[in-house]
Amino acid sequence: MKAIRRFTVRPVLPETLSPLADLARNLRWSWHAETRELFQSVDPEGWQAAGGDPVRLLGAVSAARIAELAADRRFLRRLAVVAADLDDYVHGGRWYQSHEAAAELPAAIAYFSPEFGITAALPQYSGGLGILAGDHLKAASDLGVPLIGVGLLYRHGYFRQSLSRDGWQQEHYPVLDPNELPVALVREEDGAPARVSLSLPGGRALHAHIWQARVGRVPLLLLDSDVEDNDAVAREVTDRLYGGGSDHRLLQEMLLGIGGVRAVRSYCRITGHPGPEVFHTNEGHAGFLGLERIRELEGQQGLGFDAAVEAVRAGTVFTTHTPVPAGIDRFDRTLVARHFGEGGELPGVPVDRILALGAETYPGGDPGVFNMAVMGLRLAQRANGVSTLHGAVSREMFAGLWPGFDPSDVPITSVTNGVHAPTWVAPEVVKLGARQIGAGRTEDALSVGGSQRWDAVADIPDQDVWDLRRVLREQLVQEVRDRLRASWRQRGAADAELGWVDSVLDPDVLTIGFARRVPSYKRLTLMLRDPDRLRRLLLDPDRPVQIVVAGKAHPADDGGKRLVQELVRFADDPRVRHRIVFLPDYGMAMAQKLYPGCDVWLNNPLRPLEACGTSGMKAALNGCLNLSVLDGWWDEWFEPDFGWAIPTADGLGADEDRRDALEAGALYDLIEGRVAPRFYDRAAHGGLPVRWIEMVRRTLVSLGPKVLAGRMVREYVERLYAPAALSHRALTPDAARDLAWWKGRVRAAWPQLTVEHVEALTAGPVGGTAELGATLTLRVQVSLDALAPEDVEVQAVAGRVDAQDVIQGGRTFPLKPAGGPDLEGRWVYEGPLALDRTGPFGYTVRILPAHPLLATPAELGLVAGPVDTEAGGGVLLR
Repeated sequence: MKAIRRFTVRPVLPETLSPLADLARNLRWSWHAETRELFQSVDPEGWQAAGGDPVRLLGAVSAARIAELAADRRFLRRLAVVAADLDDYVHGGRWYQSHEAAAELPAAIAYFSPEFGITAALPQYSGGLGILAGDHLKAASDLGVPLIGVGLLYRHGYFRQSLSRDGWQQEHYPVLDPNELPVALVREEDGAPARVSLSLPGGRALHAHIWQARVGRVPLLLLDSDVEDNDAVAREVTDRLYGGGSDHRLLQEMLLGIGGVRAVRSYCRITGHPGPEVFHTNEGHAGFLGLERIRELEGQQGLGFDAAVEAVRAGTVFTTHTPVPAGIDRFDRTLVARHFGEGGELPGVPVDRILALGAETYPGGDPGVFNMAVMGLRLAQRANGVSTLHGAVSREMFAGLWPGFDPSDVPITSVTNGVHAPTWVAPEVVKLGARQIGAGRTEDALSVGGSQRWDAVADIPDQDVWDLRRVLREQLVQEVRDRLRASWRQRGAADAELGWVDSVLDPDVLTIGFARRVPSYKRLTLMLRDPDRLRRLLLDPDRPVQIVVAGKAHPADDGGKRLVQELVRFADDPRVRHRIVFLPDYGMAMAQKLYPGCDVWLNNPLRPLEACGTSGMKAALNGCLNLSVLDGWWDEWFEPDFGWAIPTADGLGADEDRRDALEAGALYDLIEGRVAPRFYDRAAHGGLPVRWIEMVRRTLVSLGPKVLAGRMVREYVERLYAPAALSHRALTPDAARDLAWWKGRVRAAWPQLTVEHVEALTAGPVGGTAELGATLTLRVQVSLDALAPEDVEVQAVAGRVDAQDVIQGGRTFPLKPAGGPDLEGRWVYEGPLALDRTGPFGYTVRILPAHPLLATPAELGLVAGPVDTEAGGGVLLR
């Protein structure tokens, strides 16, 4: 008979073993080797069966074994040491607490994301966004950054992937019981579960419990709508990650943003944790958090809507991860209006003002939609992309929100992603580093960085590096065979048919890895462009190649599923199935085996559509070389010393078929002509590929410190969180009202502002020639209408010009008031302009708003230029 309800009966731990429960419930074990080894020693077979999950292990260990451990003095000593180490880790001072500007840093930061990839034991992620969010929390914990994570607890997670007999992706949604996960309910002082509630149209309500996962020092709050007081529809709001239609997704994002702020307030009230001074929105899904904070400020401090917006913006950071408009959540305006209108959420906040925040008011925008990223940018004073190239792409993509500005002036910066090395570096790699440079220094280098520590890798002997690479490759081969056999059984194969699996892959063959989500732009099947040529590469008698592929297509993406099927069918071919495999159900557990075991990590997206591409970073930290299109982080840090760049045919535009053909050809050429020969070049060096080993070293020494999540989080703290906290503190209620009033006055006057005349007083004739190093003195006449000089900044912008006389890479030179106003209200500004570059040179003049509480002069999206650009503004010096 089938049980109607399933639950776990846990053993009662004696007092001497009680620290085991605390260790199991703090997810630091997922990246702390000593804690994992301790749990493995509790029951080695049970540890394997539990998938390396301490909570599941403790739920299954026998009472007899518990009694045995309680009397084992050696085990108790180990337990005491590991428990003390966790206590010191959680409560001791770290980088953040010893920062030279510690007093100015925010007391707390709330970090909102729709998904978090912490560990396979808490499957609340779908791909790179969630893994990045998980690494962000772990690195913040290592550095002592007082982050509070906020997300949703999905009762079915994302999905588990399997394959049909003919290679079609199939989805499965296992039910997750929070009581079997490493989370605990946040409870009120009286023991009742803490919860948040949202109002829905028609008098309905959406309630949610708050579960807490402990990620080292960082609390992660996860909202769960499976609450008895909810109706059937509301209970399913947190059923699946990225599931359901528009109304379902909107409710998820309202719960994440609005409910998330309320959950943070409850958590801080219950625990005494400092309230956040900074709110960080990881993508637009949580953008509604700004609306809840506006409601708070209007109610608690009596601010009007405009002043509340200014106060919210000051302390908000928005990170965009998408390089294409199609990746942004957009809702029908009428749907949003229904949920925030009469009888809906946020009573008292004008629905027309809410709708305006998400309106696509720029050329090409759709007036019928509400854009979550647009709202996120309007409610954040600071925004960033996730690599240098992605920052440039984002400035182009969102330039319509700052009309009149060149994309280079759009106030979106970039912080290149990083990865949490203690999570992703194989234990064997860590042990080799510890043997060479010391255990403490290795742990510090992986968590915090420091080029001197990474430089020590250069002293590891060639033979040790190569032996390690062989061990990792051999482990991957066994992992692949086990997973492939399990996959074929799911596909309906009998054991008698699967003898060939024992010969799949070879631990001495060059191994290429490719694993990621399967949207079309990532081009899963580019390697299949010329199947015959790929077969020749795989089966080369002297320099064979083997490829391990994994990836999930979104359940609603039939195009992506067809790509998976095409790859699977190629890999099923008996001629090549020992050299290329597709592994279903890609997730963290698989990735932690895949990255270390590969020699080369392949990434071939359509440039520039890869925002960052952190999988290559994880591979690099294990000594795997990157073979990638110059996109995302690879565009920023590529050097021939530690990998290869796949040439791209960017100029072909819409002719994607020809572009794919050219880039696939370039990929084959690289593998055949450069990658494989270097891997197999051993004859002259005692059987060792010394040039390959040197590339592995350069990868670790040069890339290691750069790709760390610790480096990334330090950048967020110093470049975004600290300035946001200072802005938040400066925006007192009175300051917020004054700033809102000032912005209104500036916007009203702006259409009348002009640059009426520009003249150069020195350095030769305008339009003629000038010498490098000379200085122009500019005199500019401007009309400021009702504004005063302290309300504006007048600048000259100068630099080289292209064939269309557009200034490239311009520098700004401030001009100062030199007289005025005259009878017509005009002011004269003057200032020097240095001729610091040779070749075609030009300058123009512009007026920007200026206020001490603005983060950037472009913040308002207002710029005024010359009345007659031809006559008075764009001046050329050739």
